Amino acid sequence: MKRLFMIALLCGAASLSFAQVKTVTTTTTTIEGNDTTVNTSTTKSIDKVSLIRHSKKSSGFDFDFTFSRFDLGLTTLIDNGSFTLSPNNQFLNYRSWKSSNVGFDVLQFGYRFSPHFKVYLSGGIDWTLIRLRNDITIQRNAPVLTYVNDSVHFSKNRFSSTYLRIPLSFEFRSKESSNGKRFRFIVGPEAGLLLNARVKQISNERGKQKFDDDYHFAKMRYGAFTRIGYGSMGLFAKYYMNDMFENSPVQAGLKSFDFGLTFGF
Repeated sequence: MKRLFMIALLCGAASLSFAQVKTVTTTTTTIEGNDTTVNTSTTKSIDKVSLIRHSKKSSGFDFDFTFSRFDLGLTTLIDNGSFTLSPNNQFLNYRSWKSSNVGFDVLQFGYRFSPHFKVYLSGGIDWTLIRLRNDITIQRNAPVLTYVNDSVHFSKNRFSSTYLRIPLSFEFRSKESSNGKRFRFIVGPEAGLLLNARVKQISNERGKQKFDDDYHFAKMRYGAFTRIGYGSMGLFAKYYMNDMFENSPVQAGLKSFDFGLTFGF
């Protein structure tokens, strides 16, 4: 269901980006003679994106409800500067190509200094989805991050967190090309507030199970991000500077790094 939801959101964003409005203007010219009448007509096509683009002020404040900066990428764990998990964190061994980061912004408030530079604060949702390799169950309501080994095999064992993300963006933009697109470079800090954490498991013996808790994920996280792209598509990278888990001393120094594609600048 979540995959279908994400696909629908992507399609909706794409359709808005490329939608056009056709305006037909008819001009009639009549040449009257003894028995001659000539009618000519012209049709003019107006790009909706162009109309919106040129109607914006070159500077000033703006506040928008939006669906933009849709991130779809991979999550990597960094254990005290290493991409290899330490023995104490081996229970978090994960499938790299199935551990993902997904997020998007839904509102923004900012100031445009010029057509080439603006600053804005935005808000959205961000998911980190870690696909565990081992047949373990992370325990709820434990004093520290704790797990038990299971006797069943899980076809899916996902350990995830959901954050409210609050990035502050400094956006640099090139001059528009002939087709109305720009190169964009965005950088800034990002804060996150934990909304929920979950273990989702699927096995033949137990079927589908979901367990919600905070699982010692950091209540607030902070880091930095960058985005670079052309038109409505580009690349993103995010690095969180504080520990991924709190009140769990063994996991001290475990951080996350996300990178991938971003859509809808």
